[in-house]
Amino acid sequence: MFTNTQLKSIGFIHSPYKEKFAVPRQSGLVPSAKAELEILPPYNDMNAFLGLESFTHLWLVFVFHKNRDSIEENRWQPMVRPPRLGGNKRIGVFATRSPCRPNPIGLSLVEFHGIKQVRGKIFLQLSNIDLVDGTPIVDIKPYIPYADAKPDALAGFAQEMPQPLMEVHFSKQALQIIEQVNHSYPELQQLVTEVLQQDPRPAYKKDRADSKIYAVHLSNFNISWINEGEITTVMDIEPLV
Repeated sequence: MFTNTQLKSIGFIHSPYKEKFAVPRQSGLVPSAKAELEILPPYNDMNAFLGLESFTHLWLVFVFHKNRDSIEENRWQPMVRPPRLGGNKRIGVFATRSPCRPNPIGLSLVEFHGIKQVRGKIFLQLSNIDLVDGTPIVDIKPYIPYADAKPDALAGFAQEMPQPLMEVHFSKQALQIIEQVNHSYPELQQLVTEVLQQDPRPAYKKDRADSKIYAVHLSNFNISWINEGEITTVMDIEPLV
């Protein structure tokens, strides 16, 4: 029986999500979220990826590195409050995908678009990502439809994909910035829309009047917005580089 197993990072994610806030709660919710998985030595050997090009989707086994402190301090709890249930109802941690687990290990299904080599480095091109920038990856496994897709499976409180909660509008100022950076970031407006449609505010804020101005570091921009009912308005987009 293994009682203390040390995992090795084989790479890490370059993602538009620079902080935990506003990261989608599952993969597949933000198709415009593109990312790269940079492979670390000694695993950056193209032989290790021979045949991967015939798969369209991959499972990434990763570490919730932003939650390490709470795990190391033994502050895990047997019950958590899933956002999908409004953030108020408690349920067993092993019946959820909460990052607050005995071991900070996660699993994410992503779309795979190929491999590129740059100055001896290997990068896997991905989309539909739900991982914060810098996330360590400990394994890659190909998605196999006949084994991994079970249409008749039951999924408790998360049987159906959540529908977008918010209608997203852009202020004149925000649209001007989008137009100015369109050459370098052609999908910026779509990315911001898809992220904010999910309403990344805390679950207890749902269906409540909220005058707070929210902000998040997304890609190379600081995005600020307000929520009014079922409408989200992007007030400003500030380039950070």
